[in-house]
Amino acid sequence: MFANVIIKISGEALQGVKAMNAGDDMLYPSYNDEMVESIVAEIIACKQAGVNVSMVIGGGNYWRGRSARGINRAKADQIGMLATIMNGVYLSESFRLRGAEVVVMTPFTVGTFTRPFEVAKAVRLMESGAILIFAGGSGLPFFSTDTIAAVRGAELSVDAVLFAKNVDGVYDADPKEHPGAKRFDRLTYDEVIKRDLRVIDIAAMEICKEYGLKSIVFGLFERNGITNAVLRSDKNYQTGTIITR
Repeated sequence: MFANVIIKISGEALQGVKAMNAGDDMLYPSYNDEMVESIVAEIIACKQAGVNVSMVIGGGNYWRGRSARGINRAKADQIGMLATIMNGVYLSESFRLRGAEVVVMTPFTVGTFTRPFEVAKAVRLMESGAILIFAGGSGLPFFSTDTIAAVRGAELSVDAVLFAKNVDGVYDADPKEHPGAKRFDRLTYDEVIKRDLRVIDIAAMEICKEYGLKSIVFGLFERNGITNAVLRSDKNYQTGTIITR
């Protein structure tokens, strides 16, 4: 079991399996209450087991910059940052309704909606029992939420950065298109880059590699996907792919 983790969850995941698998054919901005409740319940279970848990949330259920039609990339990314904040506030209320202490932190001021991110403050909040949601990305364009998860993980010296995906690990080919694709149990960052597996943003992998952070790519929609990824030790880990230096 890990003591301190950060989990990256995409905004698309908050819409549930059907919408996430739709890719760029997103139906409309929305939340799947059953999916949100499942995520919240599993993270609370991890916290109750003694794990310090923080999250980076994406904004793809509202906005995908890669689909912006001719909009300046920097502006498209700024819109995406705001989308992640809406998701952070929504998730924070879902946690609050279950009695959990939760704080949304952003790299820039958003009125009284969130708290400004500071490493020392984030550590104190986690040690006091709070679940942290990092929204607003890095505050700068051209950085993915995968990358900010790695950055926050390095700043907080986490045991592992967990990347929740719509498949249950890293494969040598797209398992949806290639039924015989092989799933890897373990990889190094160099192997992922050399094979061009593209499961995590390259910048995020480079940060994890440089700071010796372990990554786990796991299936969010698998039964107890989050708790399995967080609470199982390496020795007993049965699902997902572990990536190390």
